[in-house]
Amino acid sequence: MLEQTMTTETPLDTEGDHARRLNLITVIACLGGLLFGYDTGVINGALEPMKADLGMSPAIEGFVVSILIFAAAIGAVLGGRLADAHGRRHNILLLSLLFIAGTLGCVFAPSWQVLALFRAVLGLAVGGASAIVPIYLAEVSPHERRGSLVTRNEVMIVSGQFAAFVINALIYSFWGGHEDVWRWMLAIAVLPAIALMIGMLRMPESPRWLSMQDRNDEALEVLQQVRSPERAVAEMREVREMAAIDRQDPSTILADLAQPWVKRLIWIGIALGVFMQLTGINSIMYYGSQLLQDAGFSSRAAVIGNTLYGLASLAGILGGIMLINRLDRRTMLIGGFVLTTVFHLLVGLSAYFMPDVAAKPWVILCFTVLFVLAMQGTIGPLVWLILAEMFPLRVRSFAMGISVFALWITNATVAFAFPPLVAAVGIGATFFGFAVLGVIAIAFMAALVPETRGKTLEEFEQEMQARMS
Repeated sequence: MLEQTMTTETPLDTEGDHARRLNLITVIACLGGLLFGYDTGVINGALEPMKADLGMSPAIEGFVVSILIFAAAIGAVLGGRLADAHGRRHNILLLSLLFIAGTLGCVFAPSWQVLALFRAVLGLAVGGASAIVPIYLAEVSPHERRGSLVTRNEVMIVSGQFAAFVINALIYSFWGGHEDVWRWMLAIAVLPAIALMIGMLRMPESPRWLSMQDRNDEALEVLQQVRSPERAVAEMREVREMAAIDRQDPSTILADLAQPWVKRLIWIGIALGVFMQLTGINSIMYYGSQLLQDAGFSSRAAVIGNTLYGLASLAGILGGIMLINRLDRRTMLIGGFVLTTVFHLLVGLSAYFMPDVAAKPWVILCFTVLFVLAMQGTIGPLVWLILAEMFPLRVRSFAMGISVFALWITNATVAFAFPPLVAAVGIGATFFGFAVLGVIAIAFMAALVPETRGKTLEEFEQEMQARMS
């Protein structure tokens, strides 16, 4: 890309109707995050009746659970590419249709083969939403509010997971003896999917994507909907200048991705996604009940205790959203890895050295809940936010898709490895392993992750190009 300097000074945004419009856009787009959370969390309670109804063996069970995760990895890459080609809003609309089709297909599946097929469709939608919704929010948000607005998607993800845990418990309490109870658990997700489709029909396209297509009048109209008049004009000037610089460079997307500074950012993005999953957070969210039973709880107590993980996730993200615009991203991210590593060690020490007394499972529950609280209050929202902020406009969705692909593949690997690992070496050794990975992550974050707070997306792009070229 050509190196030029933009001198636009952007006035601070103000309150008004445009801010309320931006909040509405955020709520609608974040329904994609809610579906992400619900569709990944609902399997936690639906699996047992599903296995009994469809006659699934352990191997088939693992296949049906994991196919969504692997499909999500593919969906992240495909969604990113489609969003660069056809627009962020267009892609989210397509994802809403996939959510509806996937949900209904799972609900009415007559066999595990059909169920697996539509779980894969849901996975494509979940992966696409995980990559595109944060980018869409980052590109419509003013830089002063970008952190809190993008993080609302993470709020909706953990809210969706918590809702899945609670709805599963309620449905199971009333209709647990019915062989089709799992179908009702899955069916709930069609409601937010329909709301996402209807809502996005009235939402605008990303102004940055429109400007990249040389549709500057439309981009300005969008900014005027979500900014004060003075801010819209000034910001549009900056966006137009950066888009013009990009268009002057005739290189293809592959040539852009091959530039050293872009490649370095992508490797950092991949590492962020991988290290986020290597905290083991989704081992807790997918296998929380089983972990608590291994710790010493009864099966009934484990199901009840598992809801605390959903509460901790929600409490953590709500606390994190209040801090995310006040603290530097790097400081908060490194602090999050320090906290999660400490709790990994405490879980491991408790499992290894505490005698098998009545208090032991409660101690392990306490430390794992604190781990989830720390993780979801820091690392969880920050990784999604930084990924949405750090890539240059021309390759933003595709680079995000690559990073999220690595995130989902690591998610699937950890999800596969966790149950046999705990069975083979125990809870203590497993969490000691997470602690070692946490130390490596801390060193990486301190050495390589850039600071994105307090800069427009265009300012950060120019800074990285100058620093890393």
